[in-house]
Amino acid sequence: MKRTVAALLAVTGVFLVPALAHAHLSVPSGPGFANTTQEIVFGVGHGCAGADTYTVKMEIPAGVTSVRPVRSDFGKVSVEKNAEGDVIAVIWQKAEADLLEGDISYYKLAVRLKLPNQPFTTLYFPTHQTCKAADGTLTTTHWIGTPANSGGSEPPEPAPALQVLPARKAGWNRFTVPAAITDLNLFFGDAQIVWKGSAAFSPNPATMEMVNATSGVTALTALQANDEIWVRY
Repeated sequence: MKRTVAALLAVTGVFLVPALAHAHLSVPSGPGFANTTQEIVFGVGHGCAGADTYTVKMEIPAGVTSVRPVRSDFGKVSVEKNAEGDVIAVIWQKAEADLLEGDISYYKLAVRLKLPNQPFTTLYFPTHQTCKAADGTLTTTHWIGTPANSGGSEPPEPAPALQVLPARKAGWNRFTVPAAITDLNLFFGDAQIVWKGSAAFSPNPATMEMVNATSGVTALTALQANDEIWVRY
């Protein structure tokens, strides 16, 4: 059945153009790839209460190695290490003379790192953003919210989240899912189509219309641990 819908994709010229949602502290570079060294870009969408961003401290999650921050025109960059010499945090510090009078800029901060071999997982980078107003007042926002601590009446601001995908090639790829996935958009937002047996999913509404109109094909809405799937990119 996957060949049937693949042929329809080719004939109609339907290709996926993913819609990216950006949080206040986001990962505009897109998903990462398991067991791969790559450059990840973090976006700082705004300052604090009208004040410009002064420092950004980002914690590095366990399993992430070979951390080397990319030099930035934001300011000086430094790292913190544990007793074993592993980088556990990256700090960007803006020079006093470079502080803006108000919150008018979007900043990109990049880190080159190696992700763990854990495909179909999400890594969280707790981040602490400090802003400095023109009168010298400092304000810090802690972007540390994860699914594990998102409860309560005042949940913390969400931490930057990076979806980790398996290494793949253009065309068809076969994967085995290690754990259940209830939101397929989370890990397949840039795929053309995903197949499990005779069920298919696509983040593209036009492609899903073709899936629903194809005899013998059902809509794929979730995956269970150890499911084998075919994904076309």
